[in-house]
Amino acid sequence: MINIVPKVSTHRSAIAEAIVRVSSANTIQAINDKTVPKGDVLESARVAGLFAVKRTSDMIPDCHPLPIEYTNIRYKISGLEILIEVEVHTIYKTGVEVEAMHGASVVALTIYDMLKPIDKGIEIAQIRLQSKKGGKSQFADKSGAGLHAAVVVCSDSISAGKKQDFAGKAITERLEKMQVSISDYAVIPDEIDAIQNKIKSLLVSPLSMIIITGGTGLSARDVTPEAVRPLLDREIPGIAEAARVYGQLRMPYAMLSRSLAGLIGKTLILALPGSTRGAGESMDALFPYLLHLFKVMEHEPHDGYK
Repeated sequence: MINIVPKVSTHRSAIAEAIVRVSSANTIQAINDKTVPKGDVLESARVAGLFAVKRTSDMIPDCHPLPIEYTNIRYKISGLEILIEVEVHTIYKTGVEVEAMHGASVVALTIYDMLKPIDKGIEIAQIRLQSKKGGKSQFADKSGAGLHAAVVVCSDSISAGKKQDFAGKAITERLEKMQVSISDYAVIPDEIDAIQNKIKSLLVSPLSMIIITGGTGLSARDVTPEAVRPLLDREIPGIAEAARVYGQLRMPYAMLSRSLAGLIGKTLILALPGSTRGAGESMDALFPYLLHLFKVMEHEPHDGYK
């Protein structure tokens, strides 16, 4: 099974359709009159489809078990064709297109099974995905092409050459995958003056974002929030809250993070944890969704540091 642990739960939906074609108008009449010997065809198939949607992961090996929040099975009879639509919704980390298609398949097979004693010419004409929504594919602005970022590693031990940087590299790799250009990469000690001076120097040239990793914990030397917050024009609490919620589901210690985010002019400032795992998971929690911010601001002038 594909690893979906890094993914964010979002509202996802899918609609699948199937067509059952019968060979006689008498068959359609029997369905409408509910005189088929095996019972009410459409209602029986509807129940079978509901079970199928919920049991998809039991049938398809690589499908993840997931919560089904809503299922609707609809029919439309046109001539000798029965059009089946199965709509499925969830709030989860992976989509429901296979669940919808599995449901449509079982509805079609149930109709076939119930009608075969009275019609030997039945066929299932097609089963296909009609539409799906949700997940990262829903966000048109998931590409960071044209954006420029600086990554600042805030660590006494790394700046002194005692340790290697992995968190900053993890952030850089994720940004590059989104086509964000890296304009600057620096390692500085965890000191208020050093952090503030670095931010101010970076803002001399227009930047889309400055991402700082490190110094957001609770040790005496962790002063990144104290350095960054006074420089912000506007803090955006929801960004850091989203990162902490995401982290808390994977590591209980995430609640101790003092990550923060905000704007200086039109530049987004992120202060993320210094651990490789904390930095990586924060990036997974926030991107590509944060890129929408730049779509909102793209018609406004970039003033740099104020």
